[in-house]
Amino acid sequence: MKKASLFLIIFISISSFAQIDSVAIKKESRFKVATAVLKNSIISVPGDFSEMGHTISSDWKRTALYTGGIIGLIAADKITTGYLHDKIEPTIDYQLPRIDVVKTDIDWVDGNNAYILYPILGLYAGSIIANNEKGQVVAVNAVKAVTYSYVISHLLLKSITGRNRPQRPLNGDEPAVAPWTKDNWDFGNFHRPYISSEADGTSFPSFHATFYYSVAKVFQMEYNNYWIPYTIATGVYLADLKNHNHWVSDILIGGLVGTIIGKSVVLSSRKQAEKSTNTAVISNPKNFKMTKQLIPQVSSSMIGLHFIGSF
Repeated sequence: MKKASLFLIIFISISSFAQIDSVAIKKESRFKVATAVLKNSIISVPGDFSEMGHTISSDWKRTALYTGGIIGLIAADKITTGYLHDKIEPTIDYQLPRIDVVKTDIDWVDGNNAYILYPILGLYAGSIIANNEKGQVVAVNAVKAVTYSYVISHLLLKSITGRNRPQRPLNGDEPAVAPWTKDNWDFGNFHRPYISSEADGTSFPSFHATFYYSVAKVFQMEYNNYWIPYTIATGVYLADLKNHNHWVSDILIGGLVGTIIGKSVVLSSRKQAEKSTNTAVISNPKNFKMTKQLIPQVSSSMIGLHFIGSF
């Protein structure tokens, strides 16, 4: 039998991660919370676009299916949009009281859009006062969704596709007068990006549908509620249905783009918040409470100690 050698072996095993000493955690000041939220929001911008790209590229079969569906919607636009003009719009005819107390030269900020924008601003202001981090995160994510909707849908996609808006009523006998059209394939009317709303070549997709449903998606994911955000978004959109002047496919695809934007913003925000939390915890040893335990370990070939650190 070989002579047993005496040596000390120390094993460090992490048996429990993130048992943080709750006594050591104190609520941060309003300034620190607000600054951290804004910082994470800025840092996560590349991740926002990465998530958008991942949504499209992660499943090419699904993307191809959606693409085929989009083409199908455009092909059916003469039927669906004609039905919208003749049957649906006369039935859905209501207006919302104007609440845009602050007048601006940016037309998409005024009017019914205030029903989407003002609650976001109110949530942010109220969350600052109450020092509520969750509310600030939701409001900032909603603002990012609005901004991305404007850039992607209004400035980029409308300029690239250059689709003309449908003549109203589409099934009427009157000939189409430019920039309106009765041709559902009237794309390619390229133009410079328009800062405000213009009639020519700006039909595809609907910016307001992108805008409203990107915000609805943010609130739905953050508060785990479909009914309230989507009911508000749909109600506000339908209140101005005639003035939107879109093909049906423009509206549906705008909603799809908005959904992708809202989902991507929330997922990116959560990942960045998790990174920031883990970094803060690791860099601050005061946040850990470590329990140390030494266990003798004896075998035919060794004598040692097993050191366990739990935190």
